[in-house]
Amino acid sequence: MSYVRNSPWTALGVLSATGLMTILDGSIVTVAMPAIQHDLGFSPAGLSWIVNAYLIPFGGLLLLAGRLGDLVGRRTMFLAGNAIFTAASLLAGAATGPGLLIAARFLQGVGSALASAVVLGILVTLFADPVQRAKAIAIFSFTGAAGASIGQVLGGVLTDGLSWPWIFLINVPIGAVTVALALLVLPADRGAGPAAGADVAGAVLVTGGLMLGIYTIVKVEEYGWLAAHTLGLGAVSLALLAAFVVRQATARTPLMPLRILRSRNVTGANLAQMLALSGMFAFQVLVALYMQRVLGYGALDTGLAMLPAAVGIGAISLFVSARLSARFGARAVLLSGLVLLIAAMLLLTRISVDAGYLTHLLPVMVLISGGGLVLPALATLGMSGARESDAGLASGLFNTTQQVGMAIGVAVLSTMAASRTGELLAAGAGQAAALTGGYRLAFGISAGLLVAAFAVGLLVLRRPAPAAARPEREDGAAVAEPSVSS
Repeated sequence: MSYVRNSPWTALGVLSATGLMTILDGSIVTVAMPAIQHDLGFSPAGLSWIVNAYLIPFGGLLLLAGRLGDLVGRRTMFLAGNAIFTAASLLAGAATGPGLLIAARFLQGVGSALASAVVLGILVTLFADPVQRAKAIAIFSFTGAAGASIGQVLGGVLTDGLSWPWIFLINVPIGAVTVALALLVLPADRGAGPAAGADVAGAVLVTGGLMLGIYTIVKVEEYGWLAAHTLGLGAVSLALLAAFVVRQATARTPLMPLRILRSRNVTGANLAQMLALSGMFAFQVLVALYMQRVLGYGALDTGLAMLPAAVGIGAISLFVSARLSARFGARAVLLSGLVLLIAAMLLLTRISVDAGYLTHLLPVMVLISGGGLVLPALATLGMSGARESDAGLASGLFNTTQQVGMAIGVAVLSTMAASRTGELLAAGAGQAAALTGGYRLAFGISAGLLVAAFAVGLLVLRRPAPAAARPEREDGAAVAEPSVSS
């Protein structure tokens, strides 16, 4: 029992279970939405809020939750988030109307943000050795890939075999066990205390700006990029975030000390992640639409067709990524993975209305396995420049750029694909050809985003220095990282 209590690998299992549950909850609900609409009487427009009510607080609260974890204790924040998420899942499963379900989904998003924001911060403090840390991050990335791959399949099984409430109720026993194990195996940390960064005004500005920004992004498909709704709310969101930055530069106890952005690896990894995930996550959405709307695949066929990509990402992140990072450095691994993803998107720009799976799509799914190199390497680089006292903040920032990147990618590429499809239909093209043309354009843009991520990795990121080589100055400022190229 003492080994279990003191083993960082047991603690990693608890952290990974939360990551799996969070990612799975983001995808499991999609296949159950028709059944939910039928039973609870959602309008077509209101149905999207089953997803949006989760995404907005999740993405909007990550940065705040990460910093609060540094102040009150990351273990405390992790436990609180899991407890809220578990209780909200029970509420969602018992919902009898649209309002109650949307409220429960909002609370699920809050709980997910509180727990997810500090996971990487806890992880990097558990594993001080760079090699062991790389292995731990690879395992954590593997559970994320697993959650993304099984979410839709599990959602269909639960909805058809039992009923839609079980897609939420399944979280209750998992969440309860996770909380119980976390109390046993996660090390207690006191945090710096509220006085070290209790910036209420900054918290209001950043949370309001991020929530409003994510809301604006998820509504782009409904209103369009140039609509007054999008431009107006987008401008307000940017103004709030700009005011937050000014506040952090002048506040006596800032919520987010701007010193964290002085690290090239922290800043570069977050920028590269936003660009890379904009392309990667949009691929997951758009290639599924292409297979169903153009090639005529069913939901189960689509899931099975995409399974090689998910298995490849998971296997590489679990068995290959850490070893390569230990030998060649996380930056080199990141760049190699991005090359594979760029090649996959370029292949997708050549799809046709009668593409064959073995000849056209399977090679893409194999190349997408490069994501198993990209995701762990980004996490390693994104956390490498943060001091232990800022680990929660760095974790929250990393998760925030992840969510914002995915939201922007889907909004931008879906809108561009729909616009191109409309142009081709107006020019007399058939439905399948027009849809294919739209998707080809979107995949081309995705390739461009990945090329931009590669440029950031090549020009900005540096090989992480060992923790002992980055001492803190007495004034608390971050010491500059050595400019050592991989």
